[in-house]
Amino acid sequence: MSRIGNKPITVGASTKVEVAGQAVTVKGSKGTLSYTMPAGISLVQEGNVIHIKRSDDARQSKMNHGLVRSLVNSMVVGVTDGFKIDLELSGVGYRAQVAGQKLTMNLGFSVPIVYEVPEGVKCTVADQVKISLEGIDKQQVGQVAAIIRKFRVPDAYHGKGVRFAGEKIVLKGGKKVGS
Repeated sequence: MSRIGNKPITVGASTKVEVAGQAVTVKGSKGTLSYTMPAGISLVQEGNVIHIKRSDDARQSKMNHGLVRSLVNSMVVGVTDGFKIDLELSGVGYRAQVAGQKLTMNLGFSVPIVYEVPEGVKCTVADQVKISLEGIDKQQVGQVAAIIRKFRVPDAYHGKGVRFAGEKIVLKGGKKVGS
């Protein structure tokens, strides 16, 4: 029994869900997303509630049941509200600026890092140290945030680097603690 797969998905009045075979298209105020469901999984819409059903109890169908429900729910949330991830730069001289779809970051290297933000993700910089990423595709926004964080992962001894907003970095003691 899949606990996640059996949860119903509530769709708002302004959101439209269309099913054509295994293809699901969700249209909302922020945009449109589409997904092709794997074989053995079907979508049943009753008014403004969606239920994800599986055809059999095969292991692969059970695994896909919860996955498809989570993906469709993320699509519904994305086209109505959108997703937002905030990043912070911490370190002396660390700063960022955005021009169009290019994010330029000074992260302590000899040259600045220029990252081309993909279409579908909106990037804004506040106070030169706070980066906000917004979009309707949860996976794409999270992937862009992970790529930006990977340019300078927070240091274990000083805490300098790119971190998610509110992320706590546990600092190591260094040489003084050992003796």
